[in-house]
Amino acid sequence: MKKFLAILLALTFCVTCFAACGDGNEGTTAAGDETTAAPTEVVYGDKTFDKIKVGTGGTTGTYYAFAGASTQAITTDTYGFEVVSTGGSQANIEGIDDGDYHMATVQNDVMNYAYNGTNGFTSPIKTFSAVACIYPEVCQLIATEASGIKTVADLRGKNVAIGDAGSGVFYNATQILAAAGLDYETDINATFASFGDSATALKDGAIDAAFITAGTPTTAITELATATNVVAVDLGDDVIAKLMNDFPFYTKYEMTSADYGFITESVNTVAIMATYVVTNEMSEAQVYEITKNLWENEDVATCHAKAAQMDINTTVNGIGDVPLHPGALKYYVEKGIVEAAADETTVAAEETTVAAE
Repeated sequence: MKKFLAILLALTFCVTCFAACGDGNEGTTAAGDETTAAPTEVVYGDKTFDKIKVGTGGTTGTYYAFAGASTQAITTDTYGFEVVSTGGSQANIEGIDDGDYHMATVQNDVMNYAYNGTNGFTSPIKTFSAVACIYPEVCQLIATEASGIKTVADLRGKNVAIGDAGSGVFYNATQILAAAGLDYETDINATFASFGDSATALKDGAIDAAFITAGTPTTAITELATATNVVAVDLGDDVIAKLMNDFPFYTKYEMTSADYGFITESVNTVAIMATYVVTNEMSEAQVYEITKNLWENEDVATCHAKAAQMDINTTVNGIGDVPLHPGALKYYVEKGIVEAAADETTVAAEETTVAAE
């Protein structure tokens, strides 16, 4: 992976020089790990923010809790953070594009949709870049025990919450349903709802099941299980295999009693990666400091249960087509995570043009 990134970075520099002489037309990248991209112009600024607004998710989800804990740990004397509850990944990226947020936690699948202008994004958004993939987010299908739901196919005709409209959960839910041969518009009674609202609806019997994508244990589910008998639904080998074949950002994940006490036998599902992204307006120096503190501040390692799953050696593996911010790239080069000469990094940042990944 390191060698691949090093080669790609070198190609980036060559593409930059070519683009400077060309007409500047943008092209979209191909999906998957073997990415080949037309020249893509990404302009970086040099702004330093005293208060960094961070888009997260619902207040009962892991995004909100993790962002609050980790940003508190890396607050400095010169800048702080304001964590904002939002509708999730798509809302966060659009918020960065609109200037509402400076930083956000997003799913790595949704950020790639945004960068390429697919799946809910009418055109590519190039105003953000990646800082770090931080922990796996588990695609959880939770049903009431009374519903009798034991497989994805059992959702047919049921009342099912599929996340906020346009959220990462929504795309995970619809992709899982499609892999099982179900259409969310015709085969289930779909409800758009946040983590907290989904949990409340399950407890009240208003819905039979809910899709939730978040780090485990998710507060909304943990609290729900204290009041209602619920089950985690196994997606099944066929559905998982199709998902991983059609969407390379999915990985297999096994849920156990370590995730939730109500799980007595392992439950197979899939996961994607939660990722910190920032506005391209933020200076290289500030993003470098944020990235360094995320990995080197001892308080981050103990700030939240999900911090134990952070791994600097694999943090750039899941970013796909989205470029690293020059500040983050500079840090990873220094740490040997990305192999590239320091002067190449500087040139790429100064030219303000990077290729995918």
